[in-house]
Amino acid sequence: MYPICRPAIRMAQSEYTIDQSISTTLSADVSLQLIDEAISFRLLNIDGDDLTDEATFYVDGVAIDGHTFTSSLIGTHKVKAVFRDIPSNEIEVRFHDGSEVLFAKNVLIEDYTGTWCGYCPRVAYGIELVKQQTTNVVAVGIHRASSNPADAFYDPYNYNTDELESMIAIPGYPKGLLNRKTLWSYPEPNKVAQVLALTQGENPRVGLAIQSTRTGNNLSIDVKVKTSKNLTNAKLVVYVVENGLIYDQHNYTSYYGGVDLLLNFEHNHVLRSCLTPLLGEAIPDADVRSGRVYTRSFNIPMPSNVANPEKTEIVAFITDATTNAALNVRSAETGEQQTFQEL
Repeated sequence: MYPICRPAIRMAQSEYTIDQSISTTLSADVSLQLIDEAISFRLLNIDGDDLTDEATFYVDGVAIDGHTFTSSLIGTHKVKAVFRDIPSNEIEVRFHDGSEVLFAKNVLIEDYTGTWCGYCPRVAYGIELVKQQTTNVVAVGIHRASSNPADAFYDPYNYNTDELESMIAIPGYPKGLLNRKTLWSYPEPNKVAQVLALTQGENPRVGLAIQSTRTGNNLSIDVKVKTSKNLTNAKLVVYVVENGLIYDQHNYTSYYGGVDLLLNFEHNHVLRSCLTPLLGEAIPDADVRSGRVYTRSFNIPMPSNVANPEKTEIVAFITDATTNAALNVRSAETGEQQTFQEL
């Protein structure tokens, strides 16, 4: 009898010793979460085996049911897991009210231009230089003058923005407006630093994510706005722009080789349609409270003036209705499914 029992006891002891030597790693799906939202924990052994369902999780020393935890209070918590009496590493998680989230700070450049305008390539060249130094810039080419081919100031991409230009009250072309209200100083290619500076400084605490699908000639667009501070009098502007449009461009500058005409010049980020009022569509204050996500959906046919739907983008930005300045901006190719640019 004893010879049979003793090996069994030794086996149990050996298994227990092996269990004691297991190294585990505790992790959380997020370390920073909004109050009343859940954080999920996971426990793996050294071989990557998932022990989550067999472990007990402790938050601030108190065992919880399952492996998710939610708090209605702002604060930081210490978390451990125990598997077969073996404690894991300790991690910290924090719940917040939305005010701790920061977003990438992007700059909007609205380039008022025209194919007839010999000095306008100056701003286009400046935009190219800016884009060589940062990805935190969104450009929109607003072509102005005349849609009449018989007119000396004819531009095939003319878009009527009289209401917007009346608000800006800066006559003449070219002009580059930064975040809608600040004039880009002359000569723009030498003032790249002015644009780059606007990607720094106080965080806007508002981010955008654009998600769209194109089915045949139809566009379905969701523009999502997330804030980490309460906004008041916010407005949303949504553009459809097109890239890769080829048309001769007058050029009286030294840029692009100083040649006039610039034959078959490529015009990019050209404004084709505005899906909201030009000065913005009001967002109810209750929808832009800290930690909330506001969604504005559009279901539209592709604008009839678009030459190539494959080269279209959606541009969306938030403005302050008091100053009309853009707070933050984002662009996305049609068909792209963006997430927020949280830092």
